[in-house]
Amino acid sequence: ALRGPPSRCGMEREGGDGSLAFRVLQNRSHEKMKLRKRKSTLYLGAQEKSTGRRRDLLGENIYLVLFTIALRIFNCFLVQTSFVPDEYWQSLEVAHHMVFNNYGYLTWEWTERLRGYAYPLIFASIYKILHLLGKDSVQLLIWIPRLAQALLSAVADIRLYSLMKQLENQEVARWVFFCQLCSWFTWYCCTRTLTNTMETVLTIIALFYYPLEGSKSMNSVKYSSLVALAFIIRPTAIIPWIPLLFRHFCQEQRKLDLILHHFLPVGFVTLSLSLIIDRIFFGQWTLVQFNFLKFNVLQNLGTFYGSHPWHWYFSQGFPVVLGTHLPFFIHGCFLAPKRYRILLVTVLWTLLVYSMLSHKEFRFIYTVLPFCMVFCGYSITHLKTWKKPALSFLFLSNMLLALYTGLVHQRGTLDVMSYIQKVCYNSPNKSSASILVMMPCHSTPYYSHVHCPLPMRFLQCPPDLTGKSQYLDEADIFYLNPLNWLHKEFRDDASLPTHLIIFSVLEEEISAFLISSNYERTAVFFHTHLPEGRIGSHIYVYERKLKGKLNKMKF
Repeated sequence: ALRGPPSRCGMEREGGDGSLAFRVLQNRSHEKMKLRKRKSTLYLGAQEKSTGRRRDLLGENIYLVLFTIALRIFNCFLVQTSFVPDEYWQSLEVAHHMVFNNYGYLTWEWTERLRGYAYPLIFASIYKILHLLGKDSVQLLIWIPRLAQALLSAVADIRLYSLMKQLENQEVARWVFFCQLCSWFTWYCCTRTLTNTMETVLTIIALFYYPLEGSKSMNSVKYSSLVALAFIIRPTAIIPWIPLLFRHFCQEQRKLDLILHHFLPVGFVTLSLSLIIDRIFFGQWTLVQFNFLKFNVLQNLGTFYGSHPWHWYFSQGFPVVLGTHLPFFIHGCFLAPKRYRILLVTVLWTLLVYSMLSHKEFRFIYTVLPFCMVFCGYSITHLKTWKKPALSFLFLSNMLLALYTGLVHQRGTLDVMSYIQKVCYNSPNKSSASILVMMPCHSTPYYSHVHCPLPMRFLQCPPDLTGKSQYLDEADIFYLNPLNWLHKEFRDDASLPTHLIIFSVLEEEISAFLISSNYERTAVFFHTHLPEGRIGSHIYVYERKLKGKLNKMKF
């Protein structure tokens, strides 16, 4: 009989139970391998693809990041008012002087070496690139630095959201994010070229890497580098970080390693970088951080620019900056877990330290505003019955205030710069026109918002550094007797400027001079609904008309 090939059954019988078991295990493992392969190529591939989409930008959903960036850019264009002189005179004006040094102006802080060039260097780099590309138009010089600041603020917003998602959950993170985005003061400040804005941005990003309980992104080198950079830009940035650094040091088991391998190298590198930058631009070795602290803290000479009672931050400053977030902040302080106590301590510590200084401003405490948003978000998370009305109230109240302060309040000093640009570009000879700004010193920006070598002058107001008891700056002398100052300053018609810029409150007092010198009002700009002291509700532009032209007009 012919014998065919052995059947599979026969082989299994010949191999016995061991062979059968082996085959079964082999088949199962083969099936598992197939499943794993299918899962790897299909399921995991799709998951990684979607995860990649979610984590394309800053570790978060790309649509969330793009929304935040778009919102801050929109925010940037909806802020068309002035806040404080430092927004221009300690950043853009310095950067303009660095790049276009044939014309520009540096305030007394730079001659006294109280400020460092690290922060203006960011904007000077932007100006230089625009200049090399032949795109240094005045509008780009104004808006590109602000857009850059808006992008950095968007990054900080995302980092705050990511941190809260790590510490809590997505719901709490969402409400903290909401509070941060609709804060009127954040909206008002976060796109301005203030050192306080950069200080706040760096503080939020540094907090993302700070070793808070539950954080998954802690990194001592990264957070300490950002703190050191904030200190270089604005030395008072160290104030809110003192309790945070002290807590980290106390909780760290390897304290010597933390100091020797993290804090000291970071401090050495950043301080050396600051010294080198200032050495290049000042022409000599200067520790501007010490000079800044000596002037503002040790000598307390900042009182020259105004002083407030010790309780001002608690009674006015902090409530105004928080706005309608204040009840949510207080509510959140009682609800938040103990691990957030260090953030509350930081807020109180910062308020107390700044309260000891006589000169106080709202922007000084902007740095701790994001800390407060953590408690506001925690409060909203735990609201049940009144959540929707509370959210509507919070959003509408903040947006109304943000839009008013961003589009209406104190906009005249920027609008008048557009008029000066036209004066410059319409003049056949740049030296034929000249501008005198007779307003409280540094009321307007300067060459960074004109970008034209037009002769301009404003009333000076440097503080007294010699210790005189009866010291008066040029602006004070002018306002004591404006008419007398004008007659002494301009003894003949040839020295008179072609354009005068004044607040409306000054017009009546110098009307005799305006008439005798043939000045006519040619433009009016609204400034504020809340005029105070030397600041009027409107800004007037007076142009000097030649006598020949006047006679021709009468004829």
